[in-house]
Amino acid sequence: MSDNLKDILANLSTDIDQETLLLYLQDQLSEEKKHEVEKKLLENEFANDALEGLQEIKDKQQIAYMVDMLNRDLKKKTEKKKQRREKMKLPDQSWLYISVVIIIILIIISYIVVQKSMQKP
Repeated sequence: MSDNLKDILANLSTDIDQETLLLYLQDQLSEEKKHEVEKKLLENEFANDALEGLQEIKDKQQIAYMVDMLNRDLKKKTEKKKQRREKMKLPDQSWLYISVVIIIILIIISYIVVQKSMQKP
């Protein structure tokens, strides 16, 4: 079976494994197994609707093509989001933090010196 087809169908149902679901779609299961799969699908309304939609497609090769296209589109979109997130991320600027700390220390020292000099007159 195509790995891409398994990718997209992985989260369809937790009760039925991917391999069994794909075999069901291709009509390669025994009647007993088919009945068992249908029984589990009746419990999950969303999975049942999805499977009915997939069964209406006459050309089973078209399912593999659509799944491949969906996976590619999903990977493109997630890659774009990842790149955008990387652009938004600030680079590590430890020198900036060190300089801010040094400036704060200098301000504190100068404040103390000014206070001491004003108290002595």
